[in-house]
Amino acid sequence: MTPKRGLITDTFKVVKKARRRGKRDKSPSPPAAEPEPPQLSEREQVLRELKKFDMHQKFGPCTGISRLQRWERAALHGLNPPQDIKDILLKESTDPEYTQSLWCDYPL
Repeated sequence: MTPKRGLITDTFKVVKKARRRGKRDKSPSPPAAEPEPPQLSEREQVLRELKKFDMHQKFGPCTGISRLQRWERAALHGLNPPQDIKDILLKESTDPEYTQSLWCDYPL
């Protein structure tokens, strides 16, 4: 038979931490100031709006077609897509970063 082993507390001293009562008396720290969001350029703001349009499922799927085709399809079905999106797309009709959705099949 093997000798009986002792408890770990027989070897190591038990140390209890004192409770901190000062925590209740302490006044709450002021809330940390939220960092200001970085200022976006006009182009970045417009691209963000176009990405929101891509992500909005209300206007139907956006794979395989351009943003303008998707906008026109949504308008045809009476889904009332935002007019400002169409204005952006017509103004920037040559830049593929504007015309193609987030999930275009070819690199920009």
